[in-house]
Amino acid sequence: MITSPGQRAKELYEFGPFRVDPEKETLLREGEPVALTPKTFQILLVLIRHNEEVVTKDDLMKAVWPDTFVEEANLSRNISMLRKALGETAQDHRYIVTVPGRGYRLVENVHLIPDQEVNIVAATHSIVHVDVKESRPWPWRWLAVGVVILLVGLLVGMGMWRRFLAHRRTVLGARDTVVLADFSNSTGDPVFDETLREGLVIELEQSPFLSLISDQRIRHMLGLMGHSADARITPEIARGVCERTGSAAVLEGSIAPLGSQYVLELRAKSCRNGDVLDQEQVQVAKKEDVLNALGQISKRFRERLGESLTTIQEHNTPLDEATTPSLEALEAFSMGWKLHMTSGAGMPFLQRAVEIDPNFALAYSTLGRAYADVEEGDLSVASSTRAWQLRDHASDREKFAIDANYAILATGNLEAARQTLDAWSQMYPRDALPYVMLSGYPNKAAGRFEEAIAEGRKTIELDPDFAIAYFNIAVNNVYLNRLDEAENVLRRAAGRGLEIDEFLMLEYDIAFLRGDGAGMERVAARARQRSGGETWISNKEAFALAYSGRLQRARVMSRRAVDDARQQVMPERGGAWEAAASIREALFGNAAEARTRALGAFALSKDREVEYCAAYAMALSGETSQAQGMADDLARRFPENTVVRFSYLPVLRAQLALNHRDAAKAIEELQVAAPYEVGAARDFCGALHPVYVRGEAYLAMANGQLAAAEFQKILDHRGVVGSEPVGALAQLGLGRAWALAGEKGKAMSAYEDFFELWKSADSEIPILKRARAEYLNLEGT
Repeated sequence: MITSPGQRAKELYEFGPFRVDPEKETLLREGEPVALTPKTFQILLVLIRHNEEVVTKDDLMKAVWPDTFVEEANLSRNISMLRKALGETAQDHRYIVTVPGRGYRLVENVHLIPDQEVNIVAATHSIVHVDVKESRPWPWRWLAVGVVILLVGLLVGMGMWRRFLAHRRTVLGARDTVVLADFSNSTGDPVFDETLREGLVIELEQSPFLSLISDQRIRHMLGLMGHSADARITPEIARGVCERTGSAAVLEGSIAPLGSQYVLELRAKSCRNGDVLDQEQVQVAKKEDVLNALGQISKRFRERLGESLTTIQEHNTPLDEATTPSLEALEAFSMGWKLHMTSGAGMPFLQRAVEIDPNFALAYSTLGRAYADVEEGDLSVASSTRAWQLRDHASDREKFAIDANYAILATGNLEAARQTLDAWSQMYPRDALPYVMLSGYPNKAAGRFEEAIAEGRKTIELDPDFAIAYFNIAVNNVYLNRLDEAENVLRRAAGRGLEIDEFLMLEYDIAFLRGDGAGMERVAARARQRSGGETWISNKEAFALAYSGRLQRARVMSRRAVDDARQQVMPERGGAWEAAASIREALFGNAAEARTRALGAFALSKDREVEYCAAYAMALSGETSQAQGMADDLARRFPENTVVRFSYLPVLRAQLALNHRDAAKAIEELQVAAPYEVGAARDFCGALHPVYVRGEAYLAMANGQLAAAEFQKILDHRGVVGSEPVGALAQLGLGRAWALAGEKGKAMSAYEDFFELWKSADSEIPILKRARAEYLNLEGT
């Protein structure tokens, strides 16, 4: 068994041109540092310590991730990163070989440097101490010391000279950002209009050194400057964006004809004074060579702007490999991405891109994200999975994005997603995207709200106009019942001119949690003025109405939301809202209505959340066989999905056990849900369901004290529950629990709180009738 790599005294290894220092976690190539993530370095260390032995994949994963389940893809990605760092190519695995069916082996001879040499090496990093253990006559001792000091002096001098040269060529600083203008195309060929800029973005985003102002932020700035979101980014407009964002430089590109050939040019200009910081030019013989030429010019440009040769060599996937060799496919992708950013209408162009080039991994990944945005779950899974299968056709940065999307959208393995996003943020610390993703679902679903807030703040430090980061920070504060702080965050976003639907949705939720009916009406009026707002605000109003027992009006609003979704050709979204309505009908005791709505939802969508909600409604309504079939289908379709494994399936199995009058088994089934039970699920159903069912199970066991603790937990997490019906019914559950515990005063108070909440409720709701009868019996005891 391989043990986890740890600290050992005075270890220093050499193989080929490399030197490895385990204590400092550094890899040097001929004295120059090579960038590695911590996990990649640990993998290298395990292979070194078992030089020329085959280390199995299982042993490697256990050694490097001793306390965490990871997918084999995570190991493969780190091996790929290690190979690239060592300078291997796809055709030449000089150092690390794959042993099919077994694992990996480091084939280069490794030398452990003796203690004496280790101490001398240490002296080269600290002139004040030289420790030579071998006993020699004193003249030799001083001669050795003199040699070491001379060596140190030479190394220090060389280092200072290198730093001097690096300083001379460095144009951009570590915190500088850059604005990329649209390419000037005088060829008359429209294929270059959007393509070259998008290709250059992908090329330059491979760099951990450069930081481009995102397209999303540029579009926001265009609006503040009085331009339309899809305006052409001329050099003059780019200069204005540069000044507003405090960036250091504008990159201007052009392509022009030269007889039958083309001339590509790239210029960096200072935002402060317009001086040319660097200029690169290349001549291209034919149209098909333009993408390769763009890669060459961007590589030279990165070096001239101050990036080290080491990182350029490590992160320099040719553009035709990072995207597509087809100009037409890249043109379709570029237009699709632009429209997706400005109007959300880019889907046909993204679909066209993968039709032209079925191996276009980045286009598939973007398509998967676009499908998810409109609740097209199955299509999102298919596209994200295809992107992951083609991930070798992508740059290092895009591989991270593809892996993260695959984990979140396809498998649902949120721990794998967090590991990928952590590695991404370490490799590309100036990239806002991994931080904003960590501020979202991977941490929210696990109830790690403080962590999510911290990641959102990191996002805003890198991109102060990243709207969804403000939403994530605000909504996680709501989950923590910090409504004032959430409102402050939304005000900060508004102060920057940011406005997205999610802000209005959260404003409505905050008004609901405050019991501010007038505030809810104001938000609803604003929502209906926005394109598509009628649909989602009707659904939110349905939830709020049902929470207070006004079920008839809730049904009207819910049907309006579902009908609107159908008219907009969004069946998945309509299915989600119909499924949520089926749960409240079941919880309120309307079994027949619940079954009808659950089947209607499942007819509209087979999305995992829809199937779960429909299955839970069926289980609550006594349709045990159908609910069991849906639960089995979820387990089969989503074997890795974190929420399915640790929330949905435990809830369904526990409810089915309650249907069979086996409360003890229900409690047992819910044990695995404990780490995730207060997490924030999707916004239409699922919040704290494990806690609610556990409370019901303890009621069935006549354990009032334990039941009361579960229902109180729901009431303590009002920000997470929001307007889900279990939030209202937890008050009733608390009354029942205290009654079982013999606490009559507490029980009556809890019942009365429930009746106050439902003072305007429809009188014929079955659960309300039962509650009134229970209260009368309690009062008479």
